[in-house]
This record gives sequence, C-alpha cells and structure tokens, in this order.
Amino acid sequence: QVQLIESGGGLVQAGGSLRLSCVASGRTFSTRAMGWFRQGPGKAREFVASIDWSSSRTSYADSVKGRFTISRENAKNTVYLQMNRLKPEDTAVYYCALGRFSYLPRIDDYELWGQGTQVTVSS
Repeated sequence: QVQLIESGGGLVQAGGSLRLSCVASGRTFSTRAMGWFRQGPGKAREFVASIDWSSSRTSYADSVKGRFTISRENAKNTVYLQMNRLKPEDTAVYYCALGRFSYLPRIDDYELWGQGTQVTVSS
C-alpha cells in the first residue's frame, strides 16, 4: 500500500523560497502522475501543480506559474515542489497526491493524499 509523506514546510518571509518534498512508499510511484495541492485558512483545497510519470509534462495553477516548479526523481520515489518568490497568499497546508494514471490527471483523478506540510509566508 502506497503512503505519501510530505516535508520541507516552514515559516519564510515574503520573497523567500522553500522546497517541498514528498516521498512515496511502494512500487507504483514511478508509473503514476503526481500532484501538489494546497488549502489555505478558511479556503477550499486547490490545485497547485502536477507532473506526469516521465516528467515530460507539467501543469500549474495560474497563481503559481513562473514561481513554482514541480519535479520528480523516480529512483528516489520523490516529487518536489520548488517555491520561489513566495507571497503571503501562498500560506497553506500543502499536500502531495498520487494520480490514478501515468498522464497528467484531471482534478478528480487522484487517489491518495499525504498528511500535508504547513507553509507560512510572512509579510
């Protein structure tokens, strides 16, 4: 059974950077797309970024394009989210998610979620 464990969150000043990591147990990771989502205080969970199984295709929310980069290392069962030029509105719990398929998922094509890691951006 696959489990997802996020790390790398923390407190950072506006304009700073953080890199989130998500390690997956199990052997299905390398054949599945992965995604990052976030949920801010009092807000619904929203899509942030996704990557297909081979890293050939990525997708980003408009709010993070040009600032965030998703990547993965299948040999390490790990997906990353590099976050640069952080803004206070990026404050949220960030979750990684396992796609049902190898290609970029639709928003409802995720089957497993991690516990999340808190990112707080101070102004």
